[in-house]
Amino acid sequence: MLDVLFFSAIACYFIAMLVKFSSVVIHKKVVDKLAWYLALLGFVITTAYLAARGITAGRLPMANQFEFAASFGWGIGLFCIIMHLRTKHGWVLTVGLPAAFLVLSYAALLPREIGELMPALRSAWFGLHISSAVLSYSAFAMAGAVGVKYLVDAHKGQASEERAESLAEIDYLSYRLIALGFLMLTVVILSGCVWAERAWSTFWSWDPKETWAL
Repeated sequence: MLDVLFFSAIACYFIAMLVKFSSVVIHKKVVDKLAWYLALLGFVITTAYLAARGITAGRLPMANQFEFAASFGWGIGLFCIIMHLRTKHGWVLTVGLPAAFLVLSYAALLPREIGELMPALRSAWFGLHISSAVLSYSAFAMAGAVGVKYLVDAHKGQASEERAESLAEIDYLSYRLIALGFLMLTVVILSGCVWAERAWSTFWSWDPKETWAL
């Protein structure tokens, strides 16, 4: 049942992505609405999947590589939907859906077994640490997708005041996503330090993951 939910979410994102791409040729509002509803359905199914997996495991569904990747894809979908609702720009789905689909497709290649948490991970600090990481990476990924939109638009057509305003708005959206990602990454590092001190009696050990985050 869990696998059915997971692959249904991937299918929804994939079809939504194709429908959204087709709107470049088929200029009809019904196509945009269909892409939006499919994206929303994909997000709801992903949420249901992670909730069901968490209930089954009796913990946050973010403890292994697969669960983190699936949560990462969920986070990208979350930011994509929020941005679409706030800006009403159709291009948000155009750049956001491929990112969510690719991350979830990567997750599908990983082992999906539900395992027990090692004792060091059974901490509220771990929950804060990993949840913040999901939001941080998702914000950065969405900022990257928005950046692609900026680069494409910046090298397309003739310069005009309207185009300059559009690019400025895109740039501001990317900036806000990066700022949020940086804030959440700060929470990741600080909560990780506290968690590490309680689990292994050291705030910092300079392992590759810690150094990369810094």
